[in-house]
Amino acid sequence: MSWATAVVLIVLISAIAGVMRARSHGGGRLRHRHGEAPPSPREKELENEVESLRERIQVLERIATDGNSLDASETRRIAAEIEALRDKSSS
Repeated sequence: MSWATAVVLIVLISAIAGVMRARSHGGGRLRHRHGEAPPSPREKELENEVESLRERIQVLERIATDGNSLDASETRRIAAEIEALRDKSSS
């Protein structure tokens, strides 16, 4: 057996042992039914923030793609919609 074959076998055995150890110990974390770790409070907070930002982007896209004209009534309508959405998101 050459030294290269021996190195490959040692690495392969180590990798298999690591996978088996991780499976038997559960990676040291609690697992859900499907095997993923439960989300931390910080992850939940970040998910909520991302969802909020997605909603805001949708509103901005809708405002930007509306038939925006520069007449005063259209400008007032857009400003009122922005304020209403801002008030809604802050409550």
